[in-house]
Amino acid sequence: MKEDFLLAQLEARKAQQAFRQLRLPAPGMVDFCSNDYLGLAKSMAMQEAVHNLLAARPFAHGSTGSRLLAGNYPWVEETESMLAAFHQSEAGLVYNSGYDANLGLLSAVPQKGDTIIYDSLIHASIRDGMRLSRAQAFSFLHNDPQDLEKKLANGSGNVFVAVESVYSMDGDFAPLGAIATICERAGAHLIVDEAHATGVVGAKGEGLVQHLGLEGACFARVHTFGKAVGCHGAVVLGSRHLRDFLINFSRSFIYTTALPPTAMAAIMASYDLFPYMQEARGHLSALIARFRRGVAALDTLPSETPIQVVLSPGNAATRALAERLQGEGLDIRAILHPTVPKGKERLRIVLHSFNTEEEVDRCISVLTK
Repeated sequence: MKEDFLLAQLEARKAQQAFRQLRLPAPGMVDFCSNDYLGLAKSMAMQEAVHNLLAARPFAHGSTGSRLLAGNYPWVEETESMLAAFHQSEAGLVYNSGYDANLGLLSAVPQKGDTIIYDSLIHASIRDGMRLSRAQAFSFLHNDPQDLEKKLANGSGNVFVAVESVYSMDGDFAPLGAIATICERAGAHLIVDEAHATGVVGAKGEGLVQHLGLEGACFARVHTFGKAVGCHGAVVLGSRHLRDFLINFSRSFIYTTALPPTAMAAIMASYDLFPYMQEARGHLSALIARFRRGVAALDTLPSETPIQVVLSPGNAATRALAERLQGEGLDIRAILHPTVPKGKERLRIVLHSFNTEEEVDRCISVLTK
């Protein structure tokens, strides 16, 4: 069977210097790439905590079915109750990943005749959820409350506003206070994806919404566990009515095998650890300030988060710069068009609590040569 229709598009990607390939990390590289902000994914303390939780009760390596069939069990409901309590929400529903959570939430809740207004830099998982929704959807300018207010005037039906608290490719905070005020005034339902704030923002890593005291202003929050939490899965937080609605109508929840008990152990273990990692968050904040001072002369995006961006327009130029850094033992990856807009290609440099000052200084030195 001929596959020319595949090859033509693959060749076009190669010509654009945008061809994606899976690669294994080279041994001995300094991690400036992963989203493991607090180092919990490989932490011995995390491994020990998971082991202790699993040793204390019988468990299976698989859940054996979807939550609505054989895959529901006490531990997952305990985890949901714990997550709702920690994040000061009425209820929570665990999903298999952040992608599944955003897809399931945005595709199920907005109905025909409703409106979704989203930040122009919103994550692909939310965009895919909106595509599956029957609601109309349009964007507002990134982090621009005034433009959001203008766009809200065109909304019809139930209006939903979707934002991230920390943007994964820019590293900046959303102006959540202003956005929440505008949503309340307009009667819009605010949805906040806290993926890159969980674990690192707030005194206990509770996220930006709680840090600002805006829990009551949100219709739904999504916390994912594959970044600073160091494991896998996600939770959608909201009212008990929202939880019941998602159980009944969210296809990425209904039609998939549930996460196994081993995943619940990892989530619970992390939530027992990261709220008390103030020293790690303090060290991370110091590294962020050190890095920003060191690259002040470069073309960077403003960010007070572990995600630091050095702009390097053009796929070929950005790829070459990333390869030079990797040659110096620094695992930094190029973010290319079409993942980001043309002319906004960049190095996405991620700082972690386990990075040292010497490693950050090495990175700065190579960047500023």
